[in-house]
Amino acid sequence: MQLSETRDIAADRATVWAALLDPEVLKACVPGCQELTGSVEDGFDAVVVQKVGPVKATFKGRVVLSDIDAPNALTLTGEGKGGAAGFAKGGARVTLSDSPEGTRLSYEVEAKVGGKLAQLGSRIVDGFAKKMTDAFFTTFQDTVAPPRLEEAETEGEAPESEEKKGWIKRTFSRGQA
Repeated sequence: MQLSETRDIAADRATVWAALLDPEVLKACVPGCQELTGSVEDGFDAVVVQKVGPVKATFKGRVVLSDIDAPNALTLTGEGKGGAAGFAKGGARVTLSDSPEGTRLSYEVEAKVGGKLAQLGSRIVDGFAKKMTDAFFTTFQDTVAPPRLEEAETEGEAPESEEKKGWIKRTFSRGQA
């Protein structure tokens, strides 16, 4: 399975590059990541809990960074074993370039699975892989980019959900009176 996408992040390239190498940022961005230890030089060991279709597993794996061309590109290669659920392995080539918004992050991901996971069928596995990749890069983008000016100006206003809660509370209060 292969995926590729480009995202514009409202931060300078040095900030985005530093975040790509920060284990705390990576841990926060990987969906289901329970633990991430290690370093850029030695690689990272990770524990990730995920459910793919009916199969829930704890994956223990290793991620190695290579082909590092600071602050332009790097390759992440990883492999995780989920016991009876099977294994997942793959890599991602991430490139950074300047854009009018800040930094353009492009990635190409290739992944393979085996064991029970492979028996689920490519449609389920491919959909899950796309969902995980999107979740990672969306969280990464939200973590790295500062709040937009429009968002900062409206933070003092009550969010729409607060109005809905008031409406629901009023509705149920009338029925009990």
